[in-house]
Amino acid sequence: MKLLHTADWHIGRTLNGYSLLNEQEQTFQQILQIAKDEQVDGVVIAGDIYDRAVPNPEAVSALNKMLREINLENNIPIYAISGNHDSAKRLNYGRDWMEYTNFHLNTFLEEAFHPIETDDIQIFLLPFFDPLDARVYYQKQGMPAEKVKKITTIADAMKLVIADMKKNFNNNKMQLLITHFSVTPNKDEEIELTSETTSKVGGLATLTADQFKDFDYVMLGHIHTRFASPDENIRYSGSPVKFNIKEARLKNKGKGVDIVTLEKDSISRVFKPLLPTTDLVVLEENWETLCDPKFYKKQPINKDWFAITIKNFDRSEHLQTNIRAELQKRYGTVVELDYESNQNDFDSQVNTTNISELSPEDTVEQFFETITGKDLSVPQKSLVETIFNEIEREKK
Repeated sequence: MKLLHTADWHIGRTLNGYSLLNEQEQTFQQILQIAKDEQVDGVVIAGDIYDRAVPNPEAVSALNKMLREINLENNIPIYAISGNHDSAKRLNYGRDWMEYTNFHLNTFLEEAFHPIETDDIQIFLLPFFDPLDARVYYQKQGMPAEKVKKITTIADAMKLVIADMKKNFNNNKMQLLITHFSVTPNKDEEIELTSETTSKVGGLATLTADQFKDFDYVMLGHIHTRFASPDENIRYSGSPVKFNIKEARLKNKGKGVDIVTLEKDSISRVFKPLLPTTDLVVLEENWETLCDPKFYKKQPINKDWFAITIKNFDRSEHLQTNIRAELQKRYGTVVELDYESNQNDFDSQVNTTNISELSPEDTVEQFFETITGKDLSVPQKSLVETIFNEIEREKK
Protein backbone atom coordinates (compact mmCIF):
# COMPACT_ATOMS: atom_id res chain seq x y z
CA MET A 1 0.00 0.00 0.00
CA LYS A 2 1.37 3.39 -1.00
CA LEU A 3 0.27 6.45 0.99
CA LEU A 4 1.02 10.16 0.86
CA HIS A 5 1.65 11.47 4.38
CA THR A 6 0.91 15.11 5.10
CA ALA A 7 -0.32 16.99 8.16
CA ASP A 8 -0.80 20.38 9.82
CA TRP A 9 -2.44 22.18 6.90
CA HIS A 10 -3.83 24.85 9.27
CA ILE A 11 -6.18 26.15 6.59
CA GLY A 12 -7.11 29.73 7.41
CA ARG A 13 -3.88 30.63 9.17
CA THR A 14 -2.41 34.14 8.94
CA LEU A 15 1.12 35.47 9.36
CA ASN A 16 1.06 38.78 11.23
CA GLY A 17 -2.30 39.58 9.68
CA TYR A 18 -1.41 38.43 6.16
CA SER A 19 -3.56 35.59 4.85
CA LEU A 20 -1.72 32.40 3.86
CA LEU A 21 -4.76 30.97 2.06
CA ASN A 22 -3.45 31.55 -1.47
CA GLU A 23 -0.12 29.94 -0.59
CA GLN A 24 -1.96 27.01 1.01
CA GLU A 25 -4.11 26.54 -2.09
CA GLN A 26 -1.07 26.63 -4.39
CA THR A 27 0.79 24.14 -2.20
CA PHE A 28 -2.24 21.85 -2.15
CA GLN A 29 -2.15 21.66 -5.95
CA GLN A 30 1.42 20.36 -5.68
CA ILE A 31 0.35 17.77 -3.10
CA LEU A 32 -2.47 16.60 -5.36
CA GLN A 33 -0.14 16.35 -8.36
CA ILE A 34 2.35 14.29 -6.35
CA ALA A 35 -0.47 11.97 -5.26
CA LYS A 36 -1.53 11.51 -8.89
CA ASP A 37 2.01 11.06 -10.22
CA GLU A 38 2.83 8.51 -7.55
CA GLN A 39 -0.54 6.76 -8.00
CA VAL A 40 -0.97 6.55 -4.24
CA ASP A 41 -3.61 4.39 -2.59
CA GLY A 42 -4.57 7.20 -0.24
CA VAL A 43 -3.75 10.60 1.21
CA VAL A 44 -3.15 10.83 4.97
CA ILE A 45 -3.87 14.13 6.74
CA ALA A 46 -2.60 13.70 10.30
CA GLY A 47 -4.52 16.46 12.07
CA ASP A 48 -4.74 20.26 12.37
CA ILE A 49 -6.64 20.47 9.13
CA TYR A 50 -7.99 23.89 10.10
CA ASP A 51 -6.08 26.51 12.07
CA ARG A 52 -9.00 27.33 14.36
CA ALA A 53 -11.86 25.43 15.96
CA VAL A 54 -14.21 27.94 14.31
CA PRO A 55 -12.67 28.56 10.86
CA ASN A 56 -13.73 31.51 8.73
CA PRO A 57 -15.95 30.93 5.65
CA GLU A 58 -13.04 31.35 3.23
CA ALA A 59 -11.11 28.58 4.99
CA VAL A 60 -14.13 26.26 4.94
CA SER A 61 -14.69 26.84 1.22
CA ALA A 62 -11.00 26.31 0.43
CA LEU A 63 -10.78 23.05 2.36
CA ASN A 64 -14.04 21.76 0.84
CA LYS A 65 -12.60 22.32 -2.63
CA MET A 66 -9.33 20.61 -1.72
CA LEU A 67 -11.00 17.52 -0.30
CA ARG A 68 -13.42 17.32 -3.23
CA GLU A 69 -10.54 17.36 -5.71
CA ILE A 70 -8.74 14.54 -3.91
CA ASN A 71 -11.64 12.29 -3.11
CA LEU A 72 -14.44 12.92 -5.62
CA GLU A 73 -12.69 14.20 -8.73
CA ASN A 74 -9.65 11.89 -8.52
CA ASN A 75 -11.13 9.00 -6.51
CA ILE A 76 -8.22 8.96 -4.07
CA PRO A 77 -9.10 7.69 -0.56
CA ILE A 78 -8.47 10.04 2.36
CA TYR A 79 -7.43 8.96 5.86
CA ALA A 80 -7.72 11.94 8.18
CA ILE A 81 -7.97 12.86 11.86
CA SER A 82 -8.62 16.02 13.83
CA GLY A 83 -5.77 17.78 15.63
CA ASN A 84 -5.65 20.04 18.65
CA HIS A 85 -6.50 23.07 16.50
CA ASP A 86 -9.62 21.45 15.05
CA SER A 87 -13.10 21.26 16.51
CA ALA A 88 -13.85 17.55 16.81
CA LYS A 89 -17.63 18.14 16.68
CA ARG A 90 -17.60 20.51 13.73
CA LEU A 91 -15.18 18.42 11.68
CA ASN A 92 -17.16 15.25 12.36
CA TYR A 93 -20.16 16.49 10.41
CA GLY A 94 -20.97 14.20 7.47
CA ARG A 95 -18.45 11.57 8.52
CA ASP A 96 -20.81 8.63 7.94
CA TRP A 97 -21.62 9.78 4.40
CA MET A 98 -17.97 10.35 3.54
CA GLU A 99 -17.06 6.72 4.17
CA TYR A 100 -19.03 5.74 1.06
CA THR A 101 -16.41 7.54 -1.05
CA ASN A 102 -13.45 6.20 0.98
CA PHE A 103 -13.08 9.43 2.92
CA HIS A 104 -12.26 8.17 6.41
CA LEU A 105 -12.25 10.82 9.15
CA ASN A 106 -11.99 10.26 12.91
CA THR A 107 -12.39 13.13 15.36
CA PHE A 108 -13.51 11.36 18.57
CA LEU A 109 -11.58 8.90 20.71
CA GLU A 110 -14.31 6.26 20.56
CA GLU A 111 -13.92 6.07 16.77
CA ALA A 112 -10.26 5.08 16.95
CA PHE A 113 -10.46 1.47 18.12
CA HIS A 114 -11.87 -0.13 14.98
CA PRO A 115 -9.37 0.00 12.11
CA ILE A 116 -9.95 0.47 8.43
CA GLU A 117 -9.12 -2.88 6.88
CA THR A 118 -7.31 -3.50 3.61
CA ASP A 119 -6.03 -6.84 2.37
CA ASP A 120 -2.70 -6.40 4.13
CA ILE A 121 -2.98 -3.47 6.53
CA GLN A 122 -5.05 -2.26 9.47
CA ILE A 123 -5.21 1.55 9.58
CA PHE A 124 -5.94 3.02 13.01
CA LEU A 125 -7.01 6.68 13.01
CA LEU A 126 -6.42 8.19 16.45
CA PRO A 127 -7.38 11.89 16.68
CA PHE A 128 -5.93 14.33 19.19
CA PHE A 129 -7.48 13.92 22.64
CA ASP A 130 -6.64 14.96 26.17
CA PRO A 131 -6.84 13.08 29.50
CA LEU A 132 -10.33 14.43 30.19
CA ASP A 133 -11.59 12.94 26.93
CA ALA A 134 -10.11 9.59 27.97
CA ARG A 135 -11.66 9.76 31.43
CA VAL A 136 -15.09 10.45 29.95
CA TYR A 137 -14.70 7.62 27.43
CA TYR A 138 -13.58 5.00 29.93
CA GLN A 139 -16.22 6.04 32.43
CA LYS A 140 -18.84 5.36 29.75
CA GLN A 141 -17.20 1.97 29.16
CA GLY A 142 -17.88 1.07 32.79
CA MET A 143 -14.38 1.49 34.18
CA PRO A 144 -14.45 1.79 38.00
CA ALA A 145 -14.31 5.38 39.23
CA GLU A 146 -11.07 4.85 41.16
CA LYS A 147 -9.31 3.72 37.96
CA VAL A 148 -10.78 6.57 35.92
CA LYS A 149 -9.36 9.07 38.42
CA LYS A 150 -5.86 7.67 37.79
CA ILE A 151 -5.95 8.86 34.17
CA THR A 152 -4.18 12.15 34.84
CA THR A 153 -1.67 12.44 32.00
CA ILE A 154 -1.72 11.82 28.28
CA ALA A 155 0.75 8.97 28.84
CA ASP A 156 -1.72 7.30 31.25
CA ALA A 157 -4.47 7.64 28.68
CA MET A 158 -2.37 6.48 25.72
CA LYS A 159 -1.35 3.29 27.54
CA LEU A 160 -5.02 2.33 27.88
CA VAL A 161 -5.92 3.39 24.36
CA ILE A 162 -3.17 1.39 22.68
CA ALA A 163 -3.92 -1.65 24.83
CA ASP A 164 -7.51 -1.54 23.61
CA MET A 165 -6.41 -1.06 20.01
CA LYS A 166 -4.22 -4.15 20.27
CA LYS A 167 -7.30 -6.22 21.06
CA ASN A 168 -8.33 -5.70 17.44
CA PHE A 169 -4.92 -6.43 15.90
CA ASN A 170 -4.91 -9.03 13.14
CA ASN A 171 -1.55 -10.80 13.37
CA ASN A 172 -1.68 -11.59 9.66
CA LYS A 173 -1.67 -7.89 8.76
CA MET A 174 0.51 -4.82 9.30
CA GLN A 175 -0.69 -2.13 11.69
CA LEU A 176 -0.48 1.55 10.73
CA LEU A 177 -1.28 4.31 13.23
CA ILE A 178 -2.18 7.87 12.23
CA THR A 179 -2.21 10.30 15.17
CA HIS A 180 -1.45 13.85 16.35
CA PHE A 181 0.84 14.31 19.37
CA SER A 182 4.31 15.40 20.43
CA VAL A 183 6.46 12.27 20.49
CA THR A 184 10.08 12.13 21.59
CA PRO A 185 12.63 9.33 21.06
CA ASN A 186 12.71 8.41 24.76
CA LYS A 187 11.73 9.68 28.18
CA ASP A 188 15.02 11.50 28.69
CA GLU A 189 14.89 13.52 25.49
CA GLU A 190 12.60 16.49 24.86
CA ILE A 191 11.68 18.14 21.60
CA GLU A 192 13.10 21.63 21.92
CA LEU A 193 11.50 24.62 20.29
CA THR A 194 14.44 25.70 18.19
CA SER A 195 14.95 26.44 14.56
CA GLU A 196 15.71 22.75 14.11
CA THR A 197 12.19 21.78 15.12
CA THR A 198 9.32 24.23 15.34
CA SER A 199 7.96 27.18 17.21
CA LYS A 200 4.46 25.78 17.40
CA VAL A 201 4.25 22.74 19.65
CA GLY A 202 0.84 23.04 21.20
CA GLY A 203 -1.21 20.83 23.47
CA LEU A 204 -0.01 18.52 26.16
CA ALA A 205 3.16 16.91 27.41
CA THR A 206 5.07 14.72 24.98
CA LEU A 207 4.78 10.97 24.58
CA THR A 208 7.69 8.62 23.89
CA ALA A 209 8.42 6.46 20.86
CA ASP A 210 8.43 3.21 22.83
CA GLN A 211 4.71 3.65 23.54
CA PHE A 212 4.05 2.99 19.84
CA LYS A 213 6.33 -0.02 19.41
CA ASP A 214 3.43 -2.36 18.56
CA PHE A 215 2.71 -0.53 15.32
CA ASP A 216 4.67 -1.20 12.15
CA TYR A 217 4.54 2.47 11.17
CA VAL A 218 3.23 5.68 12.75
CA MET A 219 2.29 8.79 10.75
CA LEU A 220 2.34 11.84 13.00
CA GLY A 221 1.05 15.37 12.90
CA HIS A 222 1.49 18.22 15.42
CA ILE A 223 5.12 19.31 14.93
CA HIS A 224 5.77 21.33 11.81
CA THR A 225 9.03 19.79 10.63
CA ARG A 226 9.95 16.25 9.63
CA PHE A 227 13.31 16.70 11.38
CA ALA A 228 11.58 16.22 14.74
CA SER A 229 10.65 12.63 13.86
CA PRO A 230 11.60 10.40 16.81
CA ASP A 231 12.22 7.19 14.85
CA GLU A 232 12.63 5.85 11.31
CA ASN A 233 9.15 4.37 11.47
CA ILE A 234 7.52 7.04 13.64
CA ARG A 235 7.47 10.09 11.41
CA TYR A 236 6.30 13.68 11.20
CA SER A 237 5.57 14.94 7.71
CA GLY A 238 5.80 18.56 8.83
CA SER A 239 3.51 21.33 7.65
CA PRO A 240 3.37 22.02 3.90
CA VAL A 241 3.77 25.81 4.36
CA LYS A 242 6.16 27.95 6.44
CA PHE A 243 4.16 29.47 9.28
CA ASN A 244 6.73 31.53 11.15
CA ILE A 245 10.08 33.28 11.00
CA LYS A 246 12.02 30.49 12.70
CA GLU A 247 10.99 28.06 9.97
CA ALA A 248 12.02 30.62 7.34
CA ARG A 249 15.53 30.73 8.83
CA LEU A 250 16.06 27.03 8.15
CA LYS A 251 18.45 26.51 5.26
CA ASN A 252 18.09 23.59 2.85
CA LYS A 253 15.29 22.13 4.94
CA GLY A 254 12.26 22.85 2.83
CA LYS A 255 8.72 21.60 3.17
CA GLY A 256 7.33 18.47 1.58
CA VAL A 257 5.39 15.23 1.94
CA ASP A 258 6.41 11.61 2.40
CA ILE A 259 5.42 8.80 0.05
CA VAL A 260 5.33 5.71 2.26
CA THR A 261 5.09 2.22 0.79
CA LEU A 262 4.10 -0.49 3.25
CA GLU A 263 4.65 -4.08 2.15
CA LYS A 264 4.61 -7.28 4.13
CA ASP A 265 8.39 -7.54 4.41
CA SER A 266 9.47 -3.93 3.96
CA ILE A 267 8.64 -0.28 4.52
CA SER A 268 10.09 2.47 2.33
CA ARG A 269 9.75 6.23 2.43
CA VAL A 270 10.55 8.87 -0.18
CA PHE A 271 10.47 12.60 0.54
CA LYS A 272 8.84 14.79 -2.10
CA PRO A 273 9.61 18.53 -1.79
CA LEU A 274 7.03 21.29 -2.03
CA LEU A 275 8.11 24.58 -3.59
CA PRO A 276 6.66 27.77 -2.11
CA THR A 277 4.83 30.07 -4.47
CA THR A 278 5.45 32.98 -2.14
CA ASP A 279 8.44 32.29 0.08
CA LEU A 280 9.23 33.99 3.40
CA VAL A 281 12.66 35.65 3.29
CA VAL A 282 14.46 36.78 6.45
CA LEU A 283 16.81 39.78 6.19
CA GLU A 284 18.91 41.09 9.08
CA GLU A 285 20.99 44.09 7.98
CA ASN A 286 21.65 47.70 8.92
CA TRP A 287 19.53 50.51 7.46
CA GLU A 288 22.15 51.65 4.96
CA THR A 289 22.53 48.15 3.51
CA LEU A 290 18.78 47.59 3.28
CA CYS A 291 18.39 50.85 1.34
CA ASP A 292 21.33 50.15 -0.98
CA PRO A 293 20.12 49.25 -4.51
CA LYS A 294 23.10 46.90 -4.89
CA PHE A 295 21.65 44.89 -2.02
CA TYR A 296 17.89 45.01 -2.40
CA LYS A 297 17.88 44.50 -6.16
CA LYS A 298 19.42 41.07 -5.54
CA GLN A 299 16.35 40.06 -3.49
CA PRO A 300 13.18 38.46 -4.95
CA ILE A 301 11.33 41.79 -4.81
CA ASN A 302 7.54 41.70 -5.32
CA LYS A 303 7.63 37.90 -5.43
CA ASP A 304 8.28 36.80 -1.86
CA TRP A 305 7.41 38.14 1.58
CA PHE A 306 10.04 39.64 3.85
CA ALA A 307 10.69 39.57 7.57
CA ILE A 308 13.22 42.33 8.17
CA THR A 309 15.30 43.16 11.23
CA ILE A 310 17.18 46.46 11.07
CA LYS A 311 20.46 46.08 12.94
CA ASN A 312 22.27 48.79 14.91
CA PHE A 313 19.32 51.10 14.45
CA ASP A 314 19.08 54.54 16.06
CA ARG A 315 15.42 55.52 15.91
CA SER A 316 16.16 59.13 16.83
CA GLU A 317 17.91 59.65 13.49
CA HIS A 318 14.79 58.65 11.53
CA LEU A 319 11.93 60.32 13.39
CA GLN A 320 10.48 61.77 10.18
CA THR A 321 10.81 58.56 8.22
CA ASN A 322 8.04 56.00 7.71
CA ILE A 323 10.35 53.01 8.00
CA ARG A 324 7.92 50.32 6.89
CA ALA A 325 6.76 52.38 3.89
CA GLU A 326 10.33 53.02 2.77
CA LEU A 327 11.17 49.34 2.97
CA GLN A 328 8.02 48.29 1.17
CA LYS A 329 8.94 50.62 -1.70
CA ARG A 330 12.07 48.54 -2.13
CA TYR A 331 11.00 45.04 -1.11
CA GLY A 332 7.26 44.78 -1.61
CA THR A 333 5.41 42.96 1.18
CA VAL A 334 7.06 43.25 4.60
CA VAL A 335 5.16 40.95 6.95
CA GLU A 336 7.36 41.55 9.97
CA LEU A 337 9.60 44.46 10.94
CA ASP A 338 11.87 44.52 13.98
CA TYR A 339 14.67 46.71 15.21
CA GLU A 340 17.93 45.61 16.81
CA SER A 341 19.40 48.48 18.81
CA ASN A 342 22.66 48.82 20.67
CA GLN A 343 20.92 50.98 23.25
CA ASN A 344 19.87 49.33 26.47
CA ASP A 345 16.96 51.54 27.43
CA PHE A 346 13.52 49.96 27.16
CA ASP A 347 12.11 52.75 24.97
CA SER A 348 14.61 51.96 22.22
CA GLN A 349 13.33 48.40 21.84
CA VAL A 350 10.72 49.10 19.20
CA ASN A 351 8.59 46.57 17.36
CA THR A 352 6.29 48.00 14.73
CA THR A 353 4.12 44.91 14.33
CA ASN A 354 0.48 45.89 14.81
CA ILE A 355 -0.79 43.85 17.74
CA SER A 356 -4.17 43.44 16.03
CA GLU A 357 -2.36 41.49 13.30
CA LEU A 358 -0.88 38.93 15.70
CA SER A 359 -2.42 35.64 16.76
CA PRO A 360 -3.21 35.37 20.50
CA GLU A 361 -0.27 33.01 20.97
CA ASP A 362 2.12 35.35 19.18
CA THR A 363 0.87 38.31 21.21
CA VAL A 364 1.67 36.53 24.48
CA GLU A 365 5.04 35.36 23.14
CA GLN A 366 6.01 38.84 21.98
CA PHE A 367 4.92 40.41 25.27
CA PHE A 368 6.92 37.86 27.27
CA GLU A 369 10.02 38.43 25.14
CA THR A 370 9.71 42.21 25.47
CA ILE A 371 9.41 42.09 29.25
CA THR A 372 11.94 39.35 30.03
CA GLY A 373 14.26 39.40 27.03
CA LYS A 374 13.81 35.62 26.74
CA ASP A 375 11.77 33.26 24.58
CA LEU A 376 8.97 31.21 26.08
CA SER A 377 10.13 27.76 27.15
CA VAL A 378 8.64 24.52 25.77
CA PRO A 379 6.20 24.08 28.70
CA GLN A 380 5.23 27.76 28.59
CA LYS A 381 4.48 27.66 24.85
CA SER A 382 2.48 24.48 25.33
CA LEU A 383 0.50 26.04 28.19
CA VAL A 384 -0.27 29.21 26.21
CA GLU A 385 -1.47 27.32 23.16
CA THR A 386 -3.50 24.87 25.25
CA ILE A 387 -5.27 27.76 26.98
CA PHE A 388 -6.24 29.38 23.68
CA ASN A 389 -7.31 26.04 22.22
CA GLU A 390 -9.59 25.52 25.22
CA ILE A 391 -11.04 28.99 24.69
CA GLU A 392 -11.78 28.07 21.07
CA ARG A 393 -13.45 24.86 22.22
CA GLU A 394 -15.76 26.83 24.47
CA LYS A 395 -16.98 28.72 21.40
CA LYS A 396 -18.25 25.54 19.80
